[in-house]
Amino acid sequence: MAGETGIFVGAGTGGANPQSLVLKRANRHGLIAGATGTGKTVTIQGIIEGLSNAGVPCFVADVKGDLSGLAMAGSPTARTHEIFAARAAEIGLTDWAYADTPVQFWDLYGAQGHPIRTTISEMGPLLLARLMDLNEVQEGVLTIAFTVADKDGLLLLDLDDLQSMLAHCAERADELTATYGNVSKQSVGAIQRSLLQLRSQGGANFFGEPALSMEDFLGTDDKGRGVVNILAADKLMASPKLYATFLLWLLSALFESLPEVGDPEKPKLAFFFDEAHLLFDDAPKALLEKIEQVVRLIRSKGVGVYFITQNPIDVPDTVAGQLGNRVQHALRAFTPKDQAAVKAAATTFRANPDVDVATVITELKVGEALVSLLQDDGSPSPVQRSLIRPPATRVGPVTPEERKILIETDAIGAKYDTLVDRESAEELLAAKSAEASAAAAEASAKTEADKAAAAQAKEDARLAKEAERQRLAEQRDSDRQARLDAQAQRAAEREAANNPWNRAITGATRSASSAAGRAVANEVSKAIFGKSSGVGGSLVGGLVRGVLGGLFKGR
Repeated sequence: MAGETGIFVGAGTGGANPQSLVLKRANRHGLIAGATGTGKTVTIQGIIEGLSNAGVPCFVADVKGDLSGLAMAGSPTARTHEIFAARAAEIGLTDWAYADTPVQFWDLYGAQGHPIRTTISEMGPLLLARLMDLNEVQEGVLTIAFTVADKDGLLLLDLDDLQSMLAHCAERADELTATYGNVSKQSVGAIQRSLLQLRSQGGANFFGEPALSMEDFLGTDDKGRGVVNILAADKLMASPKLYATFLLWLLSALFESLPEVGDPEKPKLAFFFDEAHLLFDDAPKALLEKIEQVVRLIRSKGVGVYFITQNPIDVPDTVAGQLGNRVQHALRAFTPKDQAAVKAAATTFRANPDVDVATVITELKVGEALVSLLQDDGSPSPVQRSLIRPPATRVGPVTPEERKILIETDAIGAKYDTLVDRESAEELLAAKSAEASAAAAEASAKTEADKAAAAQAKEDARLAKEAERQRLAEQRDSDRQARLDAQAQRAAEREAANNPWNRAITGATRSASSAAGRAVANEVSKAIFGKSSGVGGSLVGGLVRGVLGGLFKGR
């Protein structure tokens, strides 16, 4: 129903005021809101079925697991069959029948679908700062780390790379502070602690390679139907910031990778963002500005973004003003906040004199909604109270066995199943650190060798000096002893020279070489013994003559 140019969404009783999502206006974004249990999931399911049948690929985050049923046709034996059949008849949907849609399952954790990964570099510092709940100062340090990594040619692929890069920046803090601004070790430490928290939430599964190729979200099957990419988000919702940041990254990546197409006849991709309030809760101004920019500009890339939330006031005015297609299920007005939401929702629709929005919005039954969609000329249609078309696919999750078969037989295959860990910042910085340590060890060893050589030379010099000192001391002792010996010799000679006997002998010796000497000797003998004859005189005289004769005989 609604033909090739639009998707039938719903109508009043008897088929009155049919509401269709015009395909060439489907990239103008939309809002699907309503309290829990009012029928939002069925509305989403019906719109996705229509888009897929029109050849438009879709992406949807499956928070509760129910949307996995898009992969299977509904069944006449299901408990909802009678309700849906009656509604189809009530709104004049004569061609309603059960059918499946082509799907691909994805999961950040790789358990219920193909893993989805991106790199740290592709995520960028702004979204990472949001993901890790950093303050402005810490975000600034993180930005510096990205800048340094880019300048030094270091790839940031996973959390290990980022952790190594932060440690590297802490080591170079003084140098980087002078160039880029303050890089305190305290801020680096705070970021490291946030990384640990991100790991504990399973964030490490999201970063790495092979990174997701956006082209794998844009496929069609052999019948020309758009493939529906379903992200298993039930476990991911336990980490709300990781969930919201991942989906915002995905939007940003689509925006960066897709070419400009203006307003195509139908979207290239429809993106359904469930629990959209998580994207905006406590978001800093810079992040809100980025969201607004992406939502505003991604339209021209052929992507339609549909925010799904319980309360329409969860979406900031700057973003809500860009949502042209609106489906509002029932709201409850029990609290002042609920009442404010009712009033806000009432003012966002194009007025219809036949519909009192503020009153009707609290009276809507399950499967009924206030609908205002963009028309062919781009203007919103007057708000209408409509019954939402029943889905053709299963309402409820697929079984684990069905999911396993669907994953193994889809077009993606094993492309993303095996993690690739190529050389990046962690390995390069570790290698540099090892080289620096080796160089330092070598320099230290050389220094120690130089120190040892210097110490040995000093010791050798000391020993040589000591040996010279010893030699000089021994020389002095020897010289002194020689002098003493000479002195003793001279003293002995003087003493001998002064002896009368020695002097007489010496004198006699000197004169014994002549006759006069012999005469003198005789005279000496007489002087000593009193006469020249007799035993004494003859003996002495003979002795003297003998001595003198011997001396002169030897001459």
